[in-house]
Amino acid sequence: MRDLKADDLKQEAREIIRRNLEHLSDAQELLWASDRHALLVVLQGMDASGKDGLVKHVMSGLNPQGCQVISFKQPSSEELEHDFLWRYAKALPPRGRIGIFNRSHYEDVLVVRVHPEWLDKQKLPAKRGPSLWEHRYEDINQFEKHLARNGTIILKFFLHVSKKEQKRRLLERLENPKKHWKFSQADLAERAFWSDYVEAYEDALSVTSTKHGPWFIIPADHKWVARLLVSDILTRAIEALDLKFPELTKEQRVALAKAKKDLANS
Repeated sequence: MRDLKADDLKQEAREIIRRNLEHLSDAQELLWASDRHALLVVLQGMDASGKDGLVKHVMSGLNPQGCQVISFKQPSSEELEHDFLWRYAKALPPRGRIGIFNRSHYEDVLVVRVHPEWLDKQKLPAKRGPSLWEHRYEDINQFEKHLARNGTIILKFFLHVSKKEQKRRLLERLENPKKHWKFSQADLAERAFWSDYVEAYEDALSVTSTKHGPWFIIPADHKWVARLLVSDILTRAIEALDLKFPELTKEQRVALAKAKKDLANS
């Protein structure tokens, strides 16, 4: 028997998300027109936590010209010749745009911490140890503080999926032919390090949740809940900037009036 109450909640959530997307679209236009701020959205979470689906559903109403999504994979040989923040700095959204990092600079204090052998490729001059992660937390905080001072609004979302729900979603990928393409053997391998990832996330989130770069812990076992919360936070964050369309100078208004007259008489 269907849970009618749950269905009603889902339907209400869909309606709120729809309204949020309309507000977010309007807010994006103001962000673009004012050209004073950028918005950086950071998405992190365990495998199968719903990052891709969230991007698809929550960002669907945005103008593609003012929005960019970057999914970070293993660093290239060129990227490994630079400090760990270099490739992320290159991908930052310019003023007026929304940038979404699907995985982000936090991978270098999460997956790399769980797999410290990956540090071999980074050619670090310093000795390794617990201080390495403390230094990287400090680097990240200073990096984000610099961005905030220069007009970038930073919103970081950790999609908190339970181990039980992750198992269900991975099994669905194996059982549903239409989702076979989404399954990766690496997802199963990383699941064996669940407790290590929990520890890494707990440390990283607690140290790097700041006034200029707050973390939002989003319950993600129900995808509609995650999408509702993220859409609401994004909308409120941009609206809180109280942006205005640029005011025209007297000369610009005169030029527009002339252009309108010339066009009407052409």
